[in-house]
Amino acid sequence: MDIPTKLIVGLGNPGKEYERTRHNIGFAVVDLFARLNGIAVGRRDFRGLVGDGRVGEARVFLLKPQTYMNLSGESVAAFLRQKPLPLSDIMVVTDDIALPLGRLRLRARGSAGGHNGLKSLIQHLHSSEFPRLRFGVGAPRDSSVQIDYVLGPFNRREQAEADEAAERAVAALEVWLREGIETAMNRFNGEGT
Repeated sequence: MDIPTKLIVGLGNPGKEYERTRHNIGFAVVDLFARLNGIAVGRRDFRGLVGDGRVGEARVFLLKPQTYMNLSGESVAAFLRQKPLPLSDIMVVTDDIALPLGRLRLRARGSAGGHNGLKSLIQHLHSSEFPRLRFGVGAPRDSSVQIDYVLGPFNRREQAEADEAAERAVAALEVWLREGIETAMNRFNGEGT
């Protein structure tokens, strides 16, 4: 019997200087998911870092595109050319400045909402019909510093909130794997500050 296969994509930018920034929360959530589920994400393939393992009844691939955020779709499209999956079996984890820090919002589909990583995915997959987990990172008071804000690190208080929310994000991903997007949305949307 074939076991179900899923792909979780964390969006972020490669390089030490971006490691603990707001824009890289997708990478951070995938890293935590990997650590808690005993999956190594270090193999270079599909223009990204890849790992896979069993989580419950599913084979789960984890992908961290190394293309920089605005070209993330190239990495995901390369993966899907070799390992075709229905778009409903892909979950994309990304930061969202429209949500307060730590708030999670799962959706089965949707627009890019101004996010360059999601824009790239929609362009390369020729569809917006894939689930996504938006992770609130808050917004700067002054919108003119938005780029510096998302590419900047959390302060100590924010980091503690982000770490706690990352644990909830991993729990949401595990519910999605076991029970599907609707159950995960009902359980986790709106949670957080």
